[in-house]
Amino acid sequence: MRARVTAPPTAPRLPRPRAAARNELIRALRRRQTLRAFDARNLSAEMLSELLWAACGVNRKRGPFGGVGRTAASASNSQEIDLYVVMADGTYRYDAPQHRLELVVPNDLRVLAVSRGQSRDDPGVAAPVRLIFVADTERLVHTRGFREPGLRDPAVQRAYYYVDTGLIAANVYLFAAAAGLAVWFHNCDREALSAVLPLRATQRVLFAQTVGYPPRRTRRARR
Repeated sequence: MRARVTAPPTAPRLPRPRAAARNELIRALRRRQTLRAFDARNLSAEMLSELLWAACGVNRKRGPFGGVGRTAASASNSQEIDLYVVMADGTYRYDAPQHRLELVVPNDLRVLAVSRGQSRDDPGVAAPVRLIFVADTERLVHTRGFREPGLRDPAVQRAYYYVDTGLIAANVYLFAAAAGLAVWFHNCDREALSAVLPLRATQRVLFAQTVGYPPRRTRRARR
């Protein structure tokens, strides 16, 4: 008996995204881009507040596994990524559950928020805000959620905190697109930052993200 031959399925045809979509998320996605040039204007307190909340703030009191919910997902809701906010008047840690800034170093560390080779020609030197992403592996090991045996494995931990950092960074990009800000995700001088920030042994400096207003009358090049 011959096997019945069936035609392969035809892939569904995708309509073009609506250019004039009213959905705010769609508009932000259309505007999302990396800009490496910044104006020196400071962000208002209101703008900074909304930026940090969008990045990884609390958006619901009841999240997974009995903890609060955040605007960015994390492995087993471990919330292992901390945001350090570097500005001219000091460096702060964003306390998301309380939605407040805690001073950690009374110094401007923005020059350290790029890799050592970039620091001399730093295109974001004028930007008012730089975010430093710091992972705490202790929270992965002792998460209240599903505790995978691999969470004690440094390689597995690394995979999780890199992904979770990317989720927060993506939120920052979308907020910046909606608010008319310039943003750039980049490397940083991990060794120098680890030496000056009051970090525990379980914390790791990962990446940085520069945020500010785009320069006036500058043509934007999309990435």
